[in-house]
Amino acid sequence: MEHSLLDYYKAIESASQRMLEAARVEDWDQIVHLEGTCAVLIAQLRHKSRNLRLAPDERKEKARIMQRILRADAEIRCLAEPWLGDLEQLMDAKQVH
Repeated sequence: MEHSLLDYYKAIESASQRMLEAARVEDWDQIVHLEGTCAVLIAQLRHKSRNLRLAPDERKEKARIMQRILRADAEIRCLAEPWLGDLEQLMDAKQVH
């Protein structure tokens, strides 16, 4: 089955939303897994976009999808900051000993 470029954007958005849900419950392993999923989807999108272009109405939908992805990413980062700080302190403590 051939996927449109918009299908890839929608799949990335879906993975991004699942990452946000995982961040809300502090499931960092799931976030790492979904980051890998996003990386694969982005690579596939880049490959496909070499030969395909979005129609004007699809570009508008892409912009809306990208806004939602960016909002989810920002919230994930806010939720992860305390965890990253704890990890940094743990790493610093191990280096001292």
